[in-house]
Amino acid sequence: MPKQVSEEELEAIRRAVGGFPEGASIDEISDSIEPKIHRRTLQRRLAVLVERKQLLLEGGGRGSRYRVPPDNADVNIEVGGVQLSLTSGPPEVEIYIPISEIGAEIKRLVRQPIQHRAPVGYNRDFIGTYQPNRTFYLTEKVRKHLLEIGQSQTGVLAAGTYALQIYNRLLIDLTWNSSRLEGNTYSLLETERLLERGDSAEGKDALETQMILNHKAAIELLVQSAVDTEFNRYTICNLHALLSENLLPDPAACGRLRQHSVGIGASVFQPLQGGALINECFDEVLFKANAIRDPFEQAFFAMVQLPYLQAFDDVNKRVSRLAANIPFIRENLSPLSFVDVPETAYIDGLLGIYELNRTELLADVFVWAYERSCARYSAARQSLGDPDPFRLRYREFIAQLVSNIVRSALNKREAVSAIKQFIEQEIVEQDRARFMEMVETELTGLHEGNIARYKLKPSEFENWLKRWS
Repeated sequence: MPKQVSEEELEAIRRAVGGFPEGASIDEISDSIEPKIHRRTLQRRLAVLVERKQLLLEGGGRGSRYRVPPDNADVNIEVGGVQLSLTSGPPEVEIYIPISEIGAEIKRLVRQPIQHRAPVGYNRDFIGTYQPNRTFYLTEKVRKHLLEIGQSQTGVLAAGTYALQIYNRLLIDLTWNSSRLEGNTYSLLETERLLERGDSAEGKDALETQMILNHKAAIELLVQSAVDTEFNRYTICNLHALLSENLLPDPAACGRLRQHSVGIGASVFQPLQGGALINECFDEVLFKANAIRDPFEQAFFAMVQLPYLQAFDDVNKRVSRLAANIPFIRENLSPLSFVDVPETAYIDGLLGIYELNRTELLADVFVWAYERSCARYSAARQSLGDPDPFRLRYREFIAQLVSNIVRSALNKREAVSAIKQFIEQEIVEQDRARFMEMVETELTGLHEGNIARYKLKPSEFENWLKRWS
């Protein structure tokens, strides 16, 4: 199967060519790109861009020169809250989000040809000057607005209750959108089929399939451990280990802080060298993140500082996107699933962090994305009503019992016996009848679309179903 071409890498090449108004040779393009790309790989990437009509090829052989098509004057229109940038050159539509004036200026700066952007290193003052609950990346007005639209229930609920209620939808949405922002080409339906039935899509790179399955495992960790999850080494390193499983050249690097230098494609930003300083800064980021009381500021702080530090060999952005959901899951707020977020807007926002230490454009993306996610889950929230306090009290016992019955492939008679035995040992007498009814209802309502919340595999469910029917 062909290896997936990184859109970020293609954009870096296109921008490099844009720095040569009269056209550039392959050697000039190669010298303008960091990190370096092997010459044969660069030739293939240039061919892709020419085929897409994003570059023009002039001449042949050693005299070949590439240039950006002329007359690319932007015309911006807004449709349904999404900005479309139309060019007068070859047909091309860029989907973008509404952004502030400051955000637009940051976008302009990070989209300059890479030769016009000054190389920068990691600025430790960016984290050093941040004081939790005194410094704010998001204004009070914005934080209040997000709280108003993000509240899922009234009353006090156990941590993670709302995420469990919408778990299947959240799992698919967050997995697909986070993977999509990495260039994954699985469709939403293909993602759903893989998560629910374990069926990988034909013609897809094995790395894409692995990326999606890794997201599932990481999201399960956040939801199932909502009570204990916080910004500490255990959570973030294990989150990375799950998200990077089978994706890194060195398996030992999964969950381990970076020990060598890395580069950022299409950027003049150079992260810290690996070693003791990364450990020190990592602890500082986690300490300050954990001290932030406002859930939205805490989430956005994670989206800013975790990718900026580049604490791991790779997969840093994925870690930050899932970590941003820690406060939302814990406090039963609407989750952030990055629904409809354009990859270009997200990358521009990160480049603003990397190269300028400016948070405004990424904040525009964050706020728009959260509003979009809230709209996504509002219908589900309205239909849920108030959660059953009895179910909340016994949810772990119910999940444990249902999982054990299915994995053991018990038939109906054996299941009744197992439930009764469990009830006698674990459930107070006045609750036993209702608990029995609830477990039986869960078992009869099981199907391939809801088994993920019990951490059941499709094969386990199918084996059980043969004996249950």
